Amino acid sequence: MEDFPESPVGRPRLFAVGGLAFLALALSLLTGARVATSRVLPDSDRPYLFAPTEPRAAPKPIEGQVVDADTRIPIAGASIHSRSEEVRADADGRFTVAKPQYPLIVKAPGYGRLTLETAISPLTVSLHPKVVKAAYLTYYGVADKGIRGRVLELLNHTELNGVVIDVKGDRGWIPYRTEVPLAREAGARGPVNIKEFDQMLADLKARGVYTIARIVVFKDNVLAHHKPEWAVIDTRTGEPWLDNERLAWVDPFREEVWDYAIAVAKEAAQKGFDEIQFDYVRFPTDGKLGAARYSKPNTRETRLPAIAGFLAKARKELAPMGVFVAADLFGYTAFNENDTDIGQRIEELAPHLDYFSPMVYPSGYHLGIPGTRNPVENPYKVVFESVRLIRKRSAHAAVKVRPWIQDFRDYAFDRRPFGVKEVQAQAKAAADAGALGWMLWNPRNVYTAEALRPKSAPNARPKPTANEEPSDFP
Repeated sequence: MEDFPESPVGRPRLFAVGGLAFLALALSLLTGARVATSRVLPDSDRPYLFAPTEPRAAPKPIEGQVVDADTRIPIAGASIHSRSEEVRADADGRFTVAKPQYPLIVKAPGYGRLTLETAISPLTVSLHPKVVKAAYLTYYGVADKGIRGRVLELLNHTELNGVVIDVKGDRGWIPYRTEVPLAREAGARGPVNIKEFDQMLADLKARGVYTIARIVVFKDNVLAHHKPEWAVIDTRTGEPWLDNERLAWVDPFREEVWDYAIAVAKEAAQKGFDEIQFDYVRFPTDGKLGAARYSKPNTRETRLPAIAGFLAKARKELAPMGVFVAADLFGYTAFNENDTDIGQRIEELAPHLDYFSPMVYPSGYHLGIPGTRNPVENPYKVVFESVRLIRKRSAHAAVKVRPWIQDFRDYAFDRRPFGVKEVQAQAKAAADAGALGWMLWNPRNVYTAEALRPKSAPNARPKPTANEEPSDFP
């Protein structure tokens, strides 16, 4: 039998029952009368303190359709999250949640998400389109009020409506006082500690800024030295292996490493970020690669399941929190049919993501692309072809493409500056190829304001709410 908790209601009730029993016993002793008493004995001879309640009925299945709020066109592949369960809408945007657990979170890449605390069936869920154009703030940049202020001014006055913030940067440092136990043990706080981080994030959200948490996964100097048994090992020294920046990596095959990155991602989601973007979700590309030893043989057959497995697990564990999940890609993955020797192949990764974030910097294509020997001379073509091919190869999934574009001086060809013309050419190419927005990258956090359109008049459309319109679809 269930033990009910004590309550202010239960205590006097029990006292009253006891008082009546005592009175009856006294009367029987005085008069010799026989007084019958009864108890409810449900499953044992221990009485209930309260009357038993009827078991709660199982939630009824929810059927619905997800549509574009502007066009009313069904959104194929939209995600409906019910606690740990994820249901995907079919080609007509229709879905069934067999055993709904609230809240239901409905989202689709390219749209704002909705949270349903209750639902009627059938229902129509209307999602409003959202195209994100963002700038990047590095680990040090987000902590510097001057740098941060300049980027916020761009958000105020230009077409930018999003920001990418280093939550776990290239060295493994986290810019706020993390509560992740392993991060605290490893010393992941680093030299920066933004006391007002939560307030800063809340202010951004209040202004309608889309927030993306960049989390570097397998390049983690802090974790590799704290847990050398999880590190990529240098066969020459037996110590953690180092890349050309003299930074250590952790082993992509180890699920302990996966769990750490996911724990940091969950904390970021709890803080209110809209999207988790995993970077360096791959095997290393520079340094003495032949001296790198992993816990498993490093082959295409092992690399692909490792990277895809991490993203699948991350998506599943982040699903109840309603955040979008993205991953940065090498630009060359658009053109290579193999895994580029790093575990990244578009077809395998696409089902586990909301956004591909390919780094389509013209300077990054040091070998050129088909038909273009010097990519910095034709940034439009480079970005257009990269996005076009990624979209083509990921058409079997609901994932969308939002690329990183170059807003920094060339480093691979002729050191030419990238200014207004080059930035605008890349942004236009991304749009023409079907990307949903773009993100500006500059490691110094200095962006070409003149390349950005002035902010348009505020949209009068009301703030989206859960739209539970009864529909007449069967």
